[in-house]
Amino acid sequence: MTAEQKRIKELEAEVTSLKAIVNDLLERINRIQNRKNSNNSSIPPSKDENRPRKTKSLRISSGKKPGGQKGHEGSTLQMTTTPDIIIEHKPETCLKCGASLSIEKLLFSGKRQVIDIPPVSPVYTEHRVYSASCTCGHITKSGFPQGVNSPISYGANTEALVAYLYSRQYLPSERMQELLRDICGLPISEGSIFNILGRFVQKSEPVYEAIRQKIEDSRVVGSDETGININGDMNWGWTWQTKEATFITISSNRGNETINGIFEKGIPGAILVHDCWKPHFKTGSAGHQLCLAHLLRELKYLEERFNHHWAIDFRQLLIDAMELKKNLARPQYYYPLKERKQIEERLASLLDEEIPAGMKDVTTFQNRMCRYKDYLFTFLYHPDVPPDNNGSERAIRNMKVKQKISGQFKTRDGARCFSVIRSITDTCLKNKQNVLNALKLIALS
Repeated sequence: MTAEQKRIKELEAEVTSLKAIVNDLLERINRIQNRKNSNNSSIPPSKDENRPRKTKSLRISSGKKPGGQKGHEGSTLQMTTTPDIIIEHKPETCLKCGASLSIEKLLFSGKRQVIDIPPVSPVYTEHRVYSASCTCGHITKSGFPQGVNSPISYGANTEALVAYLYSRQYLPSERMQELLRDICGLPISEGSIFNILGRFVQKSEPVYEAIRQKIEDSRVVGSDETGININGDMNWGWTWQTKEATFITISSNRGNETINGIFEKGIPGAILVHDCWKPHFKTGSAGHQLCLAHLLRELKYLEERFNHHWAIDFRQLLIDAMELKKNLARPQYYYPLKERKQIEERLASLLDEEIPAGMKDVTTFQNRMCRYKDYLFTFLYHPDVPPDNNGSERAIRNMKVKQKISGQFKTRDGARCFSVIRSITDTCLKNKQNVLNALKLIALS
């Protein structure tokens, strides 16, 4: 066999081997393509194999065990000094010999208390009006109190409770009907629940507007938006919030039209904290702060996907800036600060660095940071500006929670109803007010 023939046989053997490998790979690809995933089944995208996660929790384990920590102040159920009911258990005969025991010889041996909720039942209040004739011949008739407009209606306590269960506990109307019937003995239809909520929203309008005005006059305002399903159509839930107030609204528009409709003059005195959604930059304001929590999640994804030092260094820069914020005393915000200057120099260096070819996502992120570099560290110049928009995310998340529990909103009026009452509820919670009492004051108005 010549050398040429020998070489041909070796190549034929190699081709046969490569064909086997190719066939094996094709079979694997076929199995993967036919495997169920988020594109061809109800499997959520988070369960797809080998899928890089674009968002990931930034929470780091504290190393502490679950439950109460050592040294924390505990709380114990306390007895009351003024019990509503006292039941005395006195021995009448001796358990040994059966002799009758004298009351004069009784000695107090101890007490225990049981806390319980009394049976709840509706109270029917009947209003009666009368008429009387005067000697002059005129007949005077008394009138019904304000709010008593029909032969039978629900009172302020019921209205407040329905609004509370709807906005604070997220109950759908059917379950609310069941709760009021089984626990309170109150007969109520779903239609009556919707009517009550509609009346309550009308009474709430002045408070709702006062919340909006409070936010418009604030110095620091966070904003966020999320998709809301109304009878199968995509709409948008918006929020603007501060430490003391939350304003939520519904719109079919995710752009400037909604913002201008709510804040016609903008929010001129405020630093606006948001997640880089373009319409927010067109809101009239004193400045902007991008949400670093959003950016950190993006950088975590870029770090895991490309394992390049740029994403790692930029992520560490943001973490160091947030750590600096924790250690700044209030006067330091208004004077030159070496640590702040160093952070800004590191930012400039990272924005000037050339990103290797083939890392399009990293380049896109860098370009976006170049455009908005002036809004990354606003929080290091203002003591009350947070580095993230978590407050707005918490406020708008209530819309999602309501939908998960009750399903989609059936009408726009229903969605707005929730946004109005939830704005008041959230504002009460921020100010440590009793939500039910506050809603009752509105129901009485």
